[in-house]
Amino acid sequence: MARYVKPTLDTKFHIDFDWWQQKGWDLQIHLHDLLCSECRAEYANTTHPQEIDWVSLDTGEVRQVDFIWHVIRTHCSQKPDYITEHTPLTAAVFRIFLANDNTPLTPRGLHQVLGRKSPTLILRTIGGRQIFMGVRPVSVPVRRVTQKAA
Repeated sequence: MARYVKPTLDTKFHIDFDWWQQKGWDLQIHLHDLLCSECRAEYANTTHPQEIDWVSLDTGEVRQVDFIWHVIRTHCSQKPDYITEHTPLTAAVFRIFLANDNTPLTPRGLHQVLGRKSPTLILRTIGGRQIFMGVRPVSVPVRRVTQKAA
């Protein structure tokens, strides 16, 4: 059994994809639910690739990325209603990680992005023993969903 280490305000968090697999939950279904109404309508009756080639504007690197995650990150997350004041904190944190390509953030960093709730409240919410939507402390190198697993 893994030893529990209590996270602090400086602990980095991310979406742990192994948690989704261990639970037997399909992340793709959850991602589809997060599409904006415009994208839901556009992709409802079409087949789309699971992964697409994406070129980083910063590095020129070409990599395989999850299609739905890419749509959420580049389009849906730009909508003003992607995260609202009524979005539950756990859902808002999950959506932040989707929008930032699962780059690890501390509760302080999440507070800066979210603009509401104190870093302490964010830590109490996501830093306990109960895991919400796979958001947990970074303990191993982060595997991004946008990179094809070896």
